[in-house]
Amino acid sequence: MARGQTSSTSKRKKDDTGVIDGGADPMTKDSLLKFYRDMLLIRRFEERAGQLYGMGLIGGFCHLYIGQEAIAVGVQSIKEAGDQVITGYRDHGHMLACGMDPREVMAELTGRFTGSSKGKGGSMHMFSTEADFYGGHGIVGGQVSLGTGLALANRYKGNKKVAFTYFGDGAANQGQVYESFNMATIWKLPVVYVIENNQYAMGTSIERSSSETHLYKRGASFRIPGEEVDGMDVIAVQEAARKAAAHARSGEGPYILEMKTYRYRGHSMSDPAKYRTREEVDEVRKTRDPIDHLQELLEKQGWADEAALKAIDAEVKKIVADAAEFARTSPEPDPSELYTDVYLEAAQ
Repeated sequence: MARGQTSSTSKRKKDDTGVIDGGADPMTKDSLLKFYRDMLLIRRFEERAGQLYGMGLIGGFCHLYIGQEAIAVGVQSIKEAGDQVITGYRDHGHMLACGMDPREVMAELTGRFTGSSKGKGGSMHMFSTEADFYGGHGIVGGQVSLGTGLALANRYKGNKKVAFTYFGDGAANQGQVYESFNMATIWKLPVVYVIENNQYAMGTSIERSSSETHLYKRGASFRIPGEEVDGMDVIAVQEAARKAAAHARSGEGPYILEMKTYRYRGHSMSDPAKYRTREEVDEVRKTRDPIDHLQELLEKQGWADEAALKAIDAEVKKIVADAAEFARTSPEPDPSELYTDVYLEAAQ
């Protein structure tokens, strides 16, 4: 196991009514199967995106979410309509968890006009206000201030919405993060800061880069409560996210969730990840994988057998194959699109 993490998924118990203890919202067969499908969709989508990148169909940077699926799925499972999601550049999983069409996401990755941002955003900069997804941002930590701004807008409107603002362990050392923390506390903004601590940032272990490695404590000087969560356990993630969102939505201000997780691939597709051993990665895959652990739980409770889970996988692979073909065959944007969507034009 990586960095002393422990698994809690396999310890979940079913009571006599046929539900699993999941805190305020017990887990049912249907909810766990949905978690399984949603995480598997992200996994298969990212695997295919990696293939398309290798074929030269995806240009620029491409940061895969493989290994971290439980975080986006677990947090966004408690998202209410109108709650915003904003993150950094490892963002495809968040898009899919928000409900964006896999076709549009894959088409955007390949720079096609049918993409969610008309092929002009690419991997790191696509948006969907319809899905309450506000990006994909390439500046490390830059989205934290923007997410705080979304929360400020919610406070002004009094709409009881929460801005889920994600960033990584590398961004946790950026100055604008702490300026945002300070403002969020002073104004009691409805924002949940989700730190996806995959332990290596761009390639340096957190032990070498951070004086305080328990990142949930970073809000202490701003009086922001926080907690560490097993980010490889989708049920634990959902429980923590529900608590944090209730805190923010009630007017009590910001909350920090540090999700302890692990990415299986390098920082980006161009990173060979030589700063860690293959044995370490294999050990995490073997003992900590969020999808495998949920599969074990479903089988243990008698809620799904191998055939049922293979059927879900087949369905997901079909969706991803369709998205890849749609992206491959869609047209590129017309050169005239270079001048559209630059500024918001006021209605006449």
